[in-house]
Amino acid sequence: MTLKEITEKLSLNVLAGQEMLEKEVSNGYTSDLLSDVMAHTKQGDLWITLQIHQNIVAVAKLKELSGIIVVNNRTPEKDTLKKAEEENIPLMTTPDPAFVISGKLYGLIGAED
Repeated sequence: MTLKEITEKLSLNVLAGQEMLEKEVSNGYTSDLLSDVMAHTKQGDLWITLQIHQNIVAVAKLKELSGIIVVNNRTPEKDTLKKAEEENIPLMTTPDPAFVISGKLYGLIGAED
């Protein structure tokens, strides 16, 4: 499923990387600990977090993630949005808490075998 389809079905607010929404999403991963994300995500995963600082963009770029969803209506810092645009990392927000948006994403794409 593409990131564009997911953003539409989950009513995500796209703040950066709109031109990259055709990326395929292979799985999701929910964590707020950067080292955990670096250790356990795979290329194409969609990351769900409450973190808003620019280091999330660096991790997403390093791991070749399909994008980042920031939960709880949190607003990423200005430098985070700028970095996401520079690195072509889609960055979305949702009013949902991590538990809820994780469940919704699971319902759309299922689990990795």
